[in-house]
Amino acid sequence: MAGPSLLASLGMKFAGDSSFAIRGASGQHFADMAKDDENVLVVKRALFDELGAFEGLRSATDRYLEAFLKRENNTFLPRSVAEDDPTHKQLIPYAVFTHAGKILHYVRGSKSGEKRLVAKGSIGIGGHINDGDESLFAFDGEAYRAAVRREIEEELRFSGGYQDRVAALINDDSNEVGRVHLGVVHIVTLENADVSAGEKAIAELQFFTPEELRARRDALETWSQIVLDAWETL
Repeated sequence: MAGPSLLASLGMKFAGDSSFAIRGASGQHFADMAKDDENVLVVKRALFDELGAFEGLRSATDRYLEAFLKRENNTFLPRSVAEDDPTHKQLIPYAVFTHAGKILHYVRGSKSGEKRLVAKGSIGIGGHINDGDESLFAFDGEAYRAAVRREIEEELRFSGGYQDRVAALINDDSNEVGRVHLGVVHIVTLENADVSAGEKAIAELQFFTPEELRARRDALETWSQIVLDAWETL
């Protein structure tokens, strides 16, 4: 994916005007399927290291995404394998929803696809990309864009327009979940605050100011803490 702006070529800043959701824990593609039943998108850890491994957030995303979304640089692995394979990173869209200066917060319910994060507070809706719909052997930028836009259909339900942009990459190798995942942080700005959960994995939806969220920071999952700490820079 060459060009002056990968984000523009991916169409990652776009407007919408209908009800939508992102499938994170239970949709067909960002799935809460049995681990043995899905193949998830991965890139090699060695490629991440070659491009410049980092801890926390990296706002300069183009160089990484251009490489990750070349077909020759990614593949699909069974999730049961990928979850325990630190030689690969699972690429995870991680969408943060905002309205009128507030950030949407929820608690991961017992139906969450990532059992290690159940009962944690979160400000990110995210999930694995798999090959269920097109039986692709690899993903490119166009396929990633199509997957993200298609998956904005199920986990959260609301009406009104929105703006979606890629803001950063997120990495945390300090724990077993983070060591095998790499997040693509999307910031989705909503036209109105009429939001409800589309899945049982999402509980206690509520908008909070950044200051209110910082007061409950210790109850958040690690990725949400990292995003919140850098919020004013995103």
